[in-house]
Amino acid sequence: MVSGNSPSIGNLDGLDVAARLVGDRWSLRLVGALLDGERTFGELAGEVNGIAPTILTARLRMLQRVGLLTATPYETRPVRMRYSLTAPGHRLAAAIATLAEWGGAREGSPGAPVHGRCGTPLVTRPWCPTCDEPVDRREDAAGEGLQWF
Repeated sequence: MVSGNSPSIGNLDGLDVAARLVGDRWSLRLVGALLDGERTFGELAGEVNGIAPTILTARLRMLQRVGLLTATPYETRPVRMRYSLTAPGHRLAAAIATLAEWGGAREGSPGAPVHGRCGTPLVTRPWCPTCDEPVDRREDAAGEGLQWF
């Protein structure tokens, strides 16, 4: 059995919180669709294939309620909104991009965004903003690798 603080898995309590907030495919896909910028209801309906309008409305309201996106009216009669990610929503979108990269690799297709200049798929990796350098996922002898608390 794996404990919640296992160094190989990380803090599962944080993962539980994330799963409760956006643990369904529609929420993940909506946040991913908003990564490139604001969208209207109709634009989101067109980008997230297969989502019913009632589900789209419910997920947008839930994502607003938990503070991951904002809705700004652009018409008043009838009221029509543009949806955009908040700062926490952008942080989640980065994690979703990593999940898409992983899922794409498992299916043999590119799931990661690519570098516009050279077309190389981007790789997500841990980065220490204090040291301004990447952190190796493996523990080294000095214990300076990636650690979970």
